[in-house]
Amino acid sequence: MNKPKISIITASYNYAKYISKTIESMINQTYQNWELIIVDDGSKDNSVEIIKSYCEKDSRIKLFQHKHGVNKGLKETLLLGIKKSTSDWIAFCESDDYYTPTHLEEKVKIINTTPEVKFIFNDYKIEGNKIYQTNPGYVNCKKFLKDKNGQYNYKNDCLKFNPVATFSIVLLKRDLLKNIDFNTPIGQILDYFLWIQIAQKTEFYYLNKELSKCIKHHDSYYTTFKGDKFWFWMKLSVRIPRIFFSRIKRTYFLIKALFLAIL
Repeated sequence: MNKPKISIITASYNYAKYISKTIESMINQTYQNWELIIVDDGSKDNSVEIIKSYCEKDSRIKLFQHKHGVNKGLKETLLLGIKKSTSDWIAFCESDDYYTPTHLEEKVKIINTTPEVKFIFNDYKIEGNKIYQTNPGYVNCKKFLKDKNGQYNYKNDCLKFNPVATFSIVLLKRDLLKNIDFNTPIGQILDYFLWIQIAQKTEFYYLNKELSKCIKHHDSYYTTFKGDKFWFWMKLSVRIPRIFFSRIKRTYFLIKALFLAIL
């Protein structure tokens, strides 16, 4: 059995309350050939101290910071994490989420049984504030993926909605990130912006198991977007890389964006 090393990238920012659980979930993995690359994005709480304490105990856990410890945002933080990672396989886990113990083991099985697969994402469960558990986007995504398992042509659906709803469910081959534009028009949709581009390169593989736990709270990064919904969709429609889509598809996406913007 091939046992590839997996680089797990975690962007950390003021989540001292959650980061220990994130790190402990990696230590408790049944699959142990991994490195955890944590990039702190200028935290003002005691996140760095907590992370350093784990680094001292386990050499697989590595902490990086931006120069002078400044805050640069999610894009630059992930790019630094990718740069510092050493593996051909890259996973993500947000610093207020965590993995179930068999998360990596289950995905390595897919790598070994389906070698052509380069992008794997899994089912997940929301924990925390119950209001997020009834969010229409979450509920509809669950319904859509309920009967799916295996290789999945996300390219056909990526202009409709985003079933790959969080970084914390993704494992991908490093080469998929080559020549990918990280300059998302809206920080909170960086993941969606990346997946749309990657979908033009490869099929995805959906693993229908709840291998990630996502803790939703009022300070969650994805709940901090307060911008006007109209500009949210307009900016996204303008910035979708034109090289990937025909004029018809771009027109379709623009019409969809206009529809969603006025709802």
